[in-house]
Amino acid sequence: MTIDEQLRDIKKEFRSCMNGVLSAKMREAGMPYKVIFGVEYPRLVSIAQEFSPDRILAQTLWNENIRESKILATLLMPFDEFLPEMADIWVDETPIAEIAQMVVMNLLWRQTWASEAAFQWMASDNPMRQLYGFLIMARLLQAGGQLNERSLAELRDQAYSSLPGADLNLRKAIHSVLDRLE
Repeated sequence: MTIDEQLRDIKKEFRSCMNGVLSAKMREAGMPYKVIFGVEYPRLVSIAQEFSPDRILAQTLWNENIRESKILATLLMPFDEFLPEMADIWVDETPIAEIAQMVVMNLLWRQTWASEAAFQWMASDNPMRQLYGFLIMARLLQAGGQLNERSLAELRDQAYSSLPGADLNLRKAIHSVLDRLE
């Protein structure tokens, strides 16, 4: 089956699972997508299970300006093919916090390079990069990750210096990290 055929099948699934009420509420809330189907995450997981992980399909889905396509891309990207260079691109192309949470949950936090990327992104002056960094650290700490004293000090410094100008999503991520440190 070609990528175009797979995309057609995926969009058919989106349409059949569309939640009009949720879609309308997301549009009213100002979600920055061309199309929003309002498909819930568990259903997207079910759709993903109908396809084999495929980097090209995932990248094609990511490039769509459709909420559900971006989330499905995080589920269909082969874990071992999601390289730091691609992560940098996806981070910079992430439209909202919901997508950042999906990328972190489904792809980033288990990568061998996740901690290094998290510290780089936390130190950025880009709020979305900072959000990614703190989301990764929260997941790593939740999973029992340990930090040496130097890393722990750097993490606290980044957290406290980022808090004053942080939006709601970034503040939540920072507090999630700080709560796990105590």
